[in-house]
Amino acid sequence: MQNRRYIGAATKLAFYDLSKEERARLVAEIQSRINDGLSNNKPDVCVEYFADADTYIRKAAYLSIGRIFVGDERLQKNVISALTHLKNHRDELVRQTVVNAAGEIGIFQFESVQRFFDEALFDSHHKVRNAVIGSLKKMAQKNPSPALDWAMGYLNHPEKEVRREICHGIELRGRTHPEDVLPLLELLQDDSTKRVRDTLVHVIGQISYKEGCLAKVVSAICAWNNRELVHDAAQEIIDVHSDKRYAKFAALSQKEVIAYLSSNLKQ
Repeated sequence: MQNRRYIGAATKLAFYDLSKEERARLVAEIQSRINDGLSNNKPDVCVEYFADADTYIRKAAYLSIGRIFVGDERLQKNVISALTHLKNHRDELVRQTVVNAAGEIGIFQFESVQRFFDEALFDSHHKVRNAVIGSLKKMAQKNPSPALDWAMGYLNHPEKEVRREICHGIELRGRTHPEDVLPLLELLQDDSTKRVRDTLVHVIGQISYKEGCLAKVVSAICAWNNRELVHDAAQEIIDVHSDKRYAKFAALSQKEVIAYLSSNLKQ
C-alpha cells in the first residue's frame, strides 16, 4: 500500500505541502481507515494518525472520530471503547488527540465523554491538559448547558492550574453570550493565584468587545465585591479596544468604551 504522504517522491510531505485535492483525498482516506478499524474493533488503527507529528493529520483524525460518532449510531459504542483504550497511551500526542476527539463528541453528547475530561485535566503533560481547554471552548460554544455545568464544578478546585484551565476554556462561549459565563467568572474574583487572576482579567476583556457584549459585562461586574479586580478588568477592557489589540473587530471605539465605563462602572 502506498504511504499516505509519499506523493510521487521519496520525501514525506507535511499536510499543507499537499495540493487541495491531495489533502481532500488524504482526509477521506484517514476517515475511511479509522471507520474500518472501529467497525472491526481494532482501535489501534487510530494510533498512526493520533500520534502523527503533523498537527493537521491529528486534527483530521479527531474530526473523523466526531463525524463517525454522529453519522453512524451503530459505531458509537466502538468509538467510546476505542477512546477508552487509547486515553492512557504512553504517547502524549495520542492522549491529546483522544481529548480533542472527545471534544468533537461532546458537542453533541457531553455525557458520553465527560469522564475523559475529568481525567485529562490532571494529565502529566501540558499538551493533554491544553486539549481540555480547546475541547471545553468548542463544547461550551455549541452545547453550553452540560459543558458549563461541568466547568462550574471545577472552579473551586484546590489545584490552581485546574481553575485557570476552566476559566480559559469558557471564554469562547462568553464572546457571544457573556451572560452565560459571567456567573462562573464571578466565582473566581477573589482567587489569590496570579495566573488564575490574570486569566480571569484576560477573559473579561475577551468577552467585552463584540456587539452587545460590553453592557452585559459591565452590568455584571458592577455587582462584584472585589473592586480591585473590577478596576483591573476595566483597564483590560479598554486595552482590548485599542488599535494594538481588537479595535478593528470591536463594536465600539476605545473612546466610546472609556466614556461608557466612566458613566456606568463604579470602581
